[in-house]
Amino acid sequence: MKISIIGAGNVGSLSAMRLAHEGLGEIVLVDILKGIARGKAFDLEDASSILKLDYDIAGSDDIAEIKDSDIAVITAGLARKPGMTREDLLSKNSQILKETAKAVKKLSPGAVLVVVTNPLDLMTRLALEVTGFSKERVMGMGLTLDTSRFANLIAKELGVPVSDVEAMVIGSHGEGMLPLYRFTNIKGVALEEFLDKERIGALVEKTVMRGAEVVSLLGSGSAYFAPSAAIAQLVRVIAKDEKRTLGVSVYADGEYGIRDVCIGLTCRLGRAGIEKIVELDLNEQEKEALENCASRLREQYRSLKA
Repeated sequence: MKISIIGAGNVGSLSAMRLAHEGLGEIVLVDILKGIARGKAFDLEDASSILKLDYDIAGSDDIAEIKDSDIAVITAGLARKPGMTREDLLSKNSQILKETAKAVKKLSPGAVLVVVTNPLDLMTRLALEVTGFSKERVMGMGLTLDTSRFANLIAKELGVPVSDVEAMVIGSHGEGMLPLYRFTNIKGVALEEFLDKERIGALVEKTVMRGAEVVSLLGSGSAYFAPSAAIAQLVRVIAKDEKRTLGVSVYADGEYGIRDVCIGLTCRLGRAGIEKIVELDLNEQEKEALENCASRLREQYRSLKA
């Protein structure tokens, strides 16, 4: 299997490292900046003897090296700065995404495409349009990260192992995300049995603002440890055909009454990409919030196209 990562910044290079350690196949790291991808690939190669791992990784500044990839991951784009929302990146990153998606279409027409560039849901929709791939083969990594953040904050609040927490988040990857406490449990016991609505509401707010908080604290750049772990998880599930249900940004075509927008929903993933969108039994308040989120994303995408 050949897995290409386009963008050798912190997220891309850490994703390459994690995937190399997984032993899934050939890893190709590409970046437009001359030398950076090759240098990081050399550095990762040099670690293999220490780790006692055999893996195949290469770096290049030539996009042609992604040819015949089975899975392509786009991390290329500008990172957020303090005070900047993901949406602020729209005009800057849309052109980068367009050119990269065109290259994937030309060089790896059979690939499953994972978009990481922000603003994620809008860039996923753009990638779907530019490539012309089926909606099953284009997804955005966002909810897996948001869900992990929600689970982490719950675990810290309750003082339980994070592995005991099964969290659920849908909606956009950004301030419009919807952490669903009704579908979140600790070892099968509903979160509402542990916390009152006020404390749950505070955790939901912390989850929504977690990315911005990390950006603010770093001062330059954005999160990369957790995003790269989320990317590696998605790629592994696809590559190994694990049939797991995870949250990704996907093109909605009638689910929850929503159409013509890429938005974060729970999906069963396998070797072909998105096998099924799993609809949750949302209440009226949750449905309304999801519909409002979809409407905002749809309007933002129309503005981008205009």
